[in-house]
Amino acid sequence: MTTAIILTFVLGYIAIAFEHSIKINKAASALVSAVVCWTFYIMLSGDKELVTHHLTEHLGEISGILFFLLGAMTIVELIDVHDGFKIITDRIQTQNPVRLLWLVGIITFFLSAILDNLTTTIVMVSMLRKIIGDQQMRLFFAGIVVIAANAGGAWSPMGDVTTTMLWIGGQITALNIMLKIFIPSVICLLLPLLIVSRQLKGRIEAPAREENGSNTSDRQRVAVFSIGLGSLLFVPVFKTVTHLPPFMAILLGLGIMWILTELIHSGKNDEDKDFYSVAHALRKIDTPSILFFLGILVSISALESTGILGGLASWLSQSVGNDSVIVTLIGLLSAVVDNVPLVAAAQGMYPLEQYPTDHYFWEFLAYTTGTGGSVLIIGSAAGVAAMGMERIDFFWYLKRISWLALIGYFAGCATFLIFF
Repeated sequence: MTTAIILTFVLGYIAIAFEHSIKINKAASALVSAVVCWTFYIMLSGDKELVTHHLTEHLGEISGILFFLLGAMTIVELIDVHDGFKIITDRIQTQNPVRLLWLVGIITFFLSAILDNLTTTIVMVSMLRKIIGDQQMRLFFAGIVVIAANAGGAWSPMGDVTTTMLWIGGQITALNIMLKIFIPSVICLLLPLLIVSRQLKGRIEAPAREENGSNTSDRQRVAVFSIGLGSLLFVPVFKTVTHLPPFMAILLGLGIMWILTELIHSGKNDEDKDFYSVAHALRKIDTPSILFFLGILVSISALESTGILGGLASWLSQSVGNDSVIVTLIGLLSAVVDNVPLVAAAQGMYPLEQYPTDHYFWEFLAYTTGTGGSVLIIGSAAGVAAMGMERIDFFWYLKRISWLALIGYFAGCATFLIFF
């Protein structure tokens, strides 16, 4: 059973990586891989009810991520259709690519710590479309956004789902993780920015202004932008106060945005009103990317439920022995498989009696699993979102961005180990 599931996952992964060569959408490969993995699991398992229970549990967690992604993308689309990003893009006048690179990197880094790496990537990639006309240049900046978003999310208890898991699980405390991981996270972004700054030449050309039919007043534009951005910023506050999962906050924000846009355009005829509606925004968002995300997470949940990931973690402990090396390898592994089950496996393997709260093992794990996913485009939620929004090719990212992410990752690891 284990061999069949691993083989299915590997074949699905290869199909995703060679999407453009085989001319099959990565979402289709991910969905088939997911269903086949679970089919092998239930057909070769003696307890069908237990397998169904595991699937239901995982779908509960996965659906929360998908609803969050759906809500965030819809809110961003509503801001866009009302020309809300014009408030920011009009203030970014620089045509110097190096200056824009640092501006985008720093904004993404800190915004990711406040929101989370997934939402920040959606917002920043949407803004890049308004600023950079050249597609190749925009793809490159989107890759930097992925590195910056993951680095920024790692040092905040609400910036990355794995850091949040460790915070809720009692392995780390909020203030301590911010103090210990901030500098390594800065180094993780700083080195790639310095390297890229020496390579960028020329000028940034803004895209041709599209007449999308939007006819909103400045007052309406500011209202939609403020409420939309406020809804995204409200997510960590809502989660902290209510202890409900983030997708509940994003759905609340979407509901408020829906009411706001309905009221703003209530006097228009149905045809004009539809252009600004949530229904229109839902038609414009990239649904295949959401299905791809679903397939990837369901596939990985099969690896977790069958104990494959847990077994891998145990093998690392027995074979390697050194905690720092193990955590570094787990971080790199999170570029291949989702970091959530890896952290969950580590939480189950290493009790607090062995590594108490705020032990360097947990802090280092928060950094590595948060930033290691940047090494591959499908290694993090931020990468998957950028891949879907900008149609980033797996091998293009591997060639242009992965080596930068890898340098930043190891530099941050070395910084953490030297300091702490």
